[in-house]
Amino acid sequence: MEIDKAIRESDDKRLKTKYNNAIYVIKRALALYSIEEVAFSFNGGKDSTVLLHLLRAGYFLHRVEQSCSNGVQIDFPIRTIYFESTSVFPEINTFTYDTSKTYGLQMDIIRTDFKSGLEALLKSKPIRAIFLGVRIGDPTAVGQEQFSPSSPGWPPFMRVNPILDWSYRDVWAFLLTCTVQYCSLYDQGYTSIGSIYDTVPNALLSISSTSSKEKFKPAYLLPDGRLERAGRVKKNSPLDGTRSPAVNNGLDSVNSHKNRMFTASVIGVGDEILFGTVEDQLGPLLCKKLHSIGWMTSRSTVVRNDIDSVAEEVDRCKSVSDLVFLYGGVGPLHSDVTSASVAKAFGVRLAPDEEFEEFLRHLIGDHCTGDRNEMAQLPEGITELLHHEKLPVPLIKCCNVIVLSATNATELEKQWDCLIELTGSDGFLVTIESYSSKRLTTNLTDVETAQPLSKLCLEFPDLYIGCFRRSRQGPLVISFEGKDPSRVQAGVEALCKKFNAGAFSEVN
Repeated sequence: MEIDKAIRESDDKRLKTKYNNAIYVIKRALALYSIEEVAFSFNGGKDSTVLLHLLRAGYFLHRVEQSCSNGVQIDFPIRTIYFESTSVFPEINTFTYDTSKTYGLQMDIIRTDFKSGLEALLKSKPIRAIFLGVRIGDPTAVGQEQFSPSSPGWPPFMRVNPILDWSYRDVWAFLLTCTVQYCSLYDQGYTSIGSIYDTVPNALLSISSTSSKEKFKPAYLLPDGRLERAGRVKKNSPLDGTRSPAVNNGLDSVNSHKNRMFTASVIGVGDEILFGTVEDQLGPLLCKKLHSIGWMTSRSTVVRNDIDSVAEEVDRCKSVSDLVFLYGGVGPLHSDVTSASVAKAFGVRLAPDEEFEEFLRHLIGDHCTGDRNEMAQLPEGITELLHHEKLPVPLIKCCNVIVLSATNATELEKQWDCLIELTGSDGFLVTIESYSSKRLTTNLTDVETAQPLSKLCLEFPDLYIGCFRRSRQGPLVISFEGKDPSRVQAGVEALCKKFNAGAFSEVN
């Protein structure tokens, strides 16, 4: 069979893995259901074109394993469903009907809406399972697995998704490796084809031309598969996969930051911290780093390795802080839930990120294989990778949430320095006017200082006035923090005037 032969002879190990997994799903479905009980939904797009040829190969291999074939090409008997619409591109229609003739598809053409057409078909045919070309990242992929029952309110059938974990790169690797025909629109710059009303060529493939007609490179040359749906003109939100400028909190320049108070939240993920097994070093270090560039840490928490717990904390912090820093819970282990938690907090799904996976592949080599590389699944449409030559893999930014992969103070220092270099001048982590601070110590009791300090806080609402003791018998330390050094000094002098001379000593 030519498809199977093309993949076996390919040097693309990733494609072979994806192909083998998809074929396994297809053969499993054919073992569970008779040929009369399965159908294939074909729409002429690149994903369903891939699935068509996978089904051809899968059915052939299934028959060979059953000793029902001597290796000769077998006719394709799986019933094919095509929903024809007046809003479809003429090129899609032409390709679909030409493909049907080429491969002898038994095609049921439905010209009503999808749901009612499907209900009528399932009443007249004994169909129990339908093969779909759904991939993670598609709007209809929410909550689906490779075998997923139909949604409540729909006619009952099993949705079979052999290419659910395939990326944009995988789709084109398959089509080009197998040298099969695909719709001509993909050679005209279209990367994701919907209706004629909401689809245009992807501007990222535009070619500079002196002629009046704009020209585009073919779809398989799109460098970043996450931007596959950038040609859907109705999708304008940051969640549609298009790359948006770095968050700058609505400010135009560094000068605008001068009188602005920026706040950050710090979230650590780790049962081992909560159990007291290890001491949290990263949270306090992050707070110190933020303070050094003039930011105020408004909240610092540690939460369990639990998706709901982390998602709730991220959701709470992202709406009240300019930036949220998240550390811990990044990796391939069952306890590494950070990416999934961020996705849930923003109401998006995880999807394969080809660019990030390439970095992982260079870092961990052949270990970066398998059915799903969980580490390369990132929140879809909101993820921006922050590259720095000193980092083996980019930092992850999801809107105003920064995910750090550091596991110790040394790694955090390095990632922080890179982050400052990348964004500190005019980006979202701008370095603003640093805090001026002074500390006083006194042997006065807490009772003696309590009321005067309370009044002082009212007199200087622009200052942070804090108190602590390093030990119960040690002196009371009173700290003054503020952006204006003269106000800090005024606060110190005002406190000293409330007591006898020599009651306080300044700490350098």
